[in-house]
Amino acid sequence: MFAIQLAKKICSTFIVVIGVPVNLVAIVILSRGKCGLSTCTTRYLVAMAAADLLVVITGVILRQIRWYYFPLSFLDITPVCNVINLLVRAATDCSVWFTVTFTFDRFVAICWQKLKTKYCTGRNAAVVLATSCILLCSKNIPHYFTIEPEYIIDNVPWYCSFIPAYFTERGWLGFDLFDTVLTPLLPFAVILLFNALTVRHILVASRVRKGLRGESKGGNCSDPELESRRKSVILLFTISGSFVLLWLIIVIDFFYYSITGINPSDYSDSFYQFTEVGFILRNLSCCTNTFIYGMTQSKFREQLKSVVKYPVTSIVQLINKQND
Repeated sequence: MFAIQLAKKICSTFIVVIGVPVNLVAIVILSRGKCGLSTCTTRYLVAMAAADLLVVITGVILRQIRWYYFPLSFLDITPVCNVINLLVRAATDCSVWFTVTFTFDRFVAICWQKLKTKYCTGRNAAVVLATSCILLCSKNIPHYFTIEPEYIIDNVPWYCSFIPAYFTERGWLGFDLFDTVLTPLLPFAVILLFNALTVRHILVASRVRKGLRGESKGGNCSDPELESRRKSVILLFTISGSFVLLWLIIVIDFFYYSITGINPSDYSDSFYQFTEVGFILRNLSCCTNTFIYGMTQSKFREQLKSVVKYPVTSIVQLINKQND
């Protein structure tokens, strides 16, 4: 038990050290619009990076890191704890569903060429993201009322624990089921479905285009359309594939306690450690997208190099100016 707690502390610290700067860098680089991506795609990627950053701040820094290094602070006052709980769930939902909306956008762009010009626009992306954010934040408001204080000291409520009704009343049980289905079960299924349909469409379209261009008879002509589609698919599959893999244990855990009826508090030590690894990987998913951009997008790497070099070149220019 001590080993898994130590691992969580180390991993949480690592996620903060890596997650905050990489997401900030991604937001800055993508916002400049010099990565060769469409306005629509850029807005989705910026929104995903911003949501991931909020998850790291609220879920890891305010909830985990501060507990490891500052076990008693004003953050333990119950109303503050309620707000943090609400922010964590809202940020997590936005992070997950922004990935879903991006997946659907790329699905439309690749598979529905007639709809692409109307749907895959910067304006529509902004509307979809704003609407999703408002609905998800509104959905999580009831979470504020699921927490009650453990102690009241000098009329100040301290610490947070779930109200007993959350585990017994049908209304709260139904809300918990809806909450779990909405994140991550439904996104998990939707992303897998859209990716499967996208793969099927690409295989059929590529076969047809190769036949029309004579490549099936041994030709070796380059196809700009297929090359552009290939880059888009690589970005889509690496982002959505990373999400599926890093959330997989959380999904397995849900099906396990739903089918067996076992309360997670009664898990064996080995399965408890398994689920804790799942939460670590879930938090780690907020740090991966920037590395994916770097691996799949050459222009993003160029912009990253210029951002890294900028402070050095600025200092050198300042020194040279003073010497002159």
